[in-house]
Amino acid sequence: MCGTLVAFASATLLAGVAGWHLYEVLTAPPDPSDLGAALSRADMWFGNLTGWWRAALVASLVLFAFWLDDMRGYAEGLWPEGQRRHRAWAFFGLVVPLAQLFVPKMFMNDLWAAAEPADPARPRRRGHPLLTLWWLSLLAAGQWADGFSALKNATTRTAPAALRHLLLSEALYLAAAGLTITVVLRLGGRIRHAWSADPV
Repeated sequence: MCGTLVAFASATLLAGVAGWHLYEVLTAPPDPSDLGAALSRADMWFGNLTGWWRAALVASLVLFAFWLDDMRGYAEGLWPEGQRRHRAWAFFGLVVPLAQLFVPKMFMNDLWAAAEPADPARPRRRGHPLLTLWWLSLLAAGQWADGFSALKNATTRTAPAALRHLLLSEALYLAAAGLTITVVLRLGGRIRHAWSADPV
């Protein structure tokens, strides 16, 4: 899971470098007489790396859904009554419109609470500031998801605005990838620790 997220972050950086080169060719070609060939090469590299980026994004989402399902299996053993959504929503929550806005975060809150120590005097705490920051970074990245398409379809006039859009979306994607790795390691560690410490 984390390896795929690192691959996604690397693909994001590489596609960004290729996008920067495409921007330079669009706005200040190295040799105006060779503009067609230079633009074709830059567009080819940018298109290929954007394709790899999309593949890494899909792979990350699929593996994250499987990780969610795996963690849900542990959570059902630790605190079954606290899991508010059916286990199938680990997958559907990532693809169903509107549900995408809250179901994955709800899942993560329930998993976090399942890893809390069972104490009748103190209720389990759902959620954590780290989970909120992670979820906001994902929503922000999703809002700016078309940064690569904007530069791909740019003209000389629109290239500066498209590059700014791409750089913003790249920063959000990298932040989301880094926070997802942190959440996966932290939450996975908490749940496995709680599972190993459970006397049942």
